[in-house]
Amino acid sequence: MFAIKFAMKFSQPILCKQCSLANWENVMFRRGLKVSVVGAAGGIGQPLSLLLKQNPLIKTLSLYDITSTRGVAADLSHICSDCHVCSFEGAGQMKASLVGADVVVVAAGLPRKPGMTRDQLLDANASVAASVAKAISDACPGALLAFITNPVNTIVPIVAEILKSEDAYDPKRLFGVTTLDVVRAKTFLSDSLGVEPQDVNVPVIGGHAGTTILPIISQCNPKFEGSDEEREQLVHRIQEAGTEVVKAKAGKGSATLSMAFAGAHFVNSLLRGINGEELVIECAYVESDVSEADYFSTPLLLGPKGIEENLGLPDLDEIEEAALEKLIPVLKKNIHTGVEYAQAIIADS
Repeated sequence: MFAIKFAMKFSQPILCKQCSLANWENVMFRRGLKVSVVGAAGGIGQPLSLLLKQNPLIKTLSLYDITSTRGVAADLSHICSDCHVCSFEGAGQMKASLVGADVVVVAAGLPRKPGMTRDQLLDANASVAASVAKAISDACPGALLAFITNPVNTIVPIVAEILKSEDAYDPKRLFGVTTLDVVRAKTFLSDSLGVEPQDVNVPVIGGHAGTTILPIISQCNPKFEGSDEEREQLVHRIQEAGTEVVKAKAGKGSATLSMAFAGAHFVNSLLRGINGEELVIECAYVESDVSEADYFSTPLLLGPKGIEENLGLPDLDEIEEAALEKLIPVLKKNIHTGVEYAQAIIADS
């Protein structure tokens, strides 16, 4: 039941053309499911939009960023898939980019740089997430919301509080995207197990930063037979994989390509759920009562309205129980910071 299913299917290419702002609403209505990407011109947003352009479940792909969106949209519109691309730029067009969206995926904000703390990253990205949440509350309160913007542990509570203040919050529709942790766990475990990554199933719970990321290796399928030392090294690598990429890029970027892949996969799962496909299960960071933390990532059963069922904590062994006990205070602090930050924004508005 806790298997994470990675099955991205692509349609046969069909010639298409970019829809203009003038005819965008008509195209959206005619074409069906719409996905809006906020932060589409950024390091994650561009490859994410490229992958989404190929998804046969998406008929309208709306791209928004502060600048440079027109060029990204023009480039993508030359790709022969049955998906119309629309571009919106500048603060004045954010709401227009969101109207009628079935799914909004938010990749806006600054990437983490070498030496940057999570608090510094929060200072850079919290106001961005808050402004997006306010726009969503007006333009598409019924959409499923997938936030990639880091630090996810704190950004999601901020967004929730802003949506609550706008009377537009539904806990079943707000997700912090932690899929990259699952992708990495599958990849690293596949090397250890000597099997293909797509044949590995492993839940990853908790949060989306450092020690709050808890891969449940005891539930890995195929079974992990390595030593305790090998297991500890795997867990540490999964938890610090983002830093591994930041260091490898030597200050010139963060995990943009792998995050785009993971984000596109998660959006695809949301769309499959919207379409009524059965047994679509993903781990994501959501409002939760499975632990002492108000937000927590566990496997979720997805459906037309978002979360059909939180499948709760998988079985944990003693090592994982101890790790869970240690991560909870960290996660609760992250969440508290987000709630306080949002309340300050609300009080000033």
